[in-house]
Amino acid sequence: MKKVILLVAVVATTLISCKGEKKEKVETNEEVKVEETVAEVAEAKVDNVDTANSFLTWKGTKPTGAHNGTVALKSGSLVVENGEVKSGEFIVDLNAITCLDIEDAETNQKLVGHLKAADFFDVATYPTAKFVIASVENNEGKLAVTGNLTVKDVTKSITIPATLTEADGVYTFKSDTFNIDRSEFNIKYASKKFFDNLKDKFIDDLVEMSFEVKTVK
Repeated sequence: MKKVILLVAVVATTLISCKGEKKEKVETNEEVKVEETVAEVAEAKVDNVDTANSFLTWKGTKPTGAHNGTVALKSGSLVVENGEVKSGEFIVDLNAITCLDIEDAETNQKLVGHLKAADFFDVATYPTAKFVIASVENNEGKLAVTGNLTVKDVTKSITIPATLTEADGVYTFKSDTFNIDRSEFNIKYASKKFFDNLKDKFIDDLVEMSFEVKTVK
């Protein structure tokens, strides 16, 4: 009897712990006005993102596991004046999406192909995604970056935590990990918001993301 009670207690504790690990999603709002775009900064150096060393990371989960990978940037600009971010625009190349956790080449390519397909990112129609910085608040070195995120045919504003560092004339603009609700950007595949009776075949709507953007000298 004591063993049964102990087992129940352990199960209950585990369930409570799992609930406590629930992901927090970034709130999305209507597209915000960008007061100062990269093109409007006359003396700024544009197209200054080092695309070879800049990337976005992603992680998607489902009841049976998770997958993660990277996406390269196609181009971008980051305007920094007196050590402060003034504006920025990052173009994400969805044709360059990769999966890092699947070692079998055929299985890996199958997943990547599905992510590019019409029922997911629909890369043939929407080959890029975009993040445009609208405003930045600096709180003792920690940045609250508000910008417009465009995925497929949807643009919404989000605010994410990030940092800016500089070394040898190169700026690194790096975000903390944040979670985006893919269903809000018209990515509906295996979402419980749009399909019934999926049982354990659904894919979580929240996608974990982060980015690291480096400038060229």
